[in-house]
Amino acid sequence: MCGRYSIFLSPDELEARFDAIVGDEYRAHYNAAPSQSLPVVTNHDPDRVSHQQWGLVPSWADDDFSGLINARAETVDEKPAFADAYERRRCLVLADGYYEWVERDGGNQPYRITRADGEPFAMAGLWDRWEPATTQTGLGEFGADGPETTADPVETFTVVTTEANEFQSEYHHRMPVVLDPDEEREWLASPDRALLDPYDGDLDAYPVSTRVNSPANDDPEVVAPLDG
Repeated sequence: MCGRYSIFLSPDELEARFDAIVGDEYRAHYNAAPSQSLPVVTNHDPDRVSHQQWGLVPSWADDDFSGLINARAETVDEKPAFADAYERRRCLVLADGYYEWVERDGGNQPYRITRADGEPFAMAGLWDRWEPATTQTGLGEFGADGPETTADPVETFTVVTTEANEFQSEYHHRMPVVLDPDEEREWLASPDRALLDPYDGDLDAYPVSTRVNSPANDDPEVVAPLDG
């Protein structure tokens, strides 16, 4: 699965790598977590880095729907929460590493996993646009209900996961779909299931501090290799 990752390129590096304009909203994330607003490139606006909330909420969802942070590649075209987004709303989730937790000596040791060459990458994602139901603002004059207001629409995304490759299987039985650079625009252009296979490139991993366990810790120390 993918429940935490990092993306801390400079805006200029991000623009050069993904050929998309980066706005003022972007900031580095060493410990990107669900519910945060994070950088993606969507098929509807492929020349711009936009920001969406991690945890997909389908357009038809009720107000109490919990955002879905991952979508299984094997069923992404079948599940009601993902099928329409798979056909119509795909995105690149921009990253330079992701985290996995492995049980070691009775505790869970976090590892940061990267491409072996250290280059940033895009994970296959889906996105959707959810509009909360209209609400009454309160009691108005003479006790009448106030005017109806509509909360702003929310754009959300999920990371597509697949079975682990041989390297990843040492850390978890599933992994995010890491796209090769020449597959990124293909994914935006077409819902090709062949792109959702386990990554066939070289990966690297190293232990990091348990500070990553808390999303409140979002600084360079989180990605530093653990001493010893």
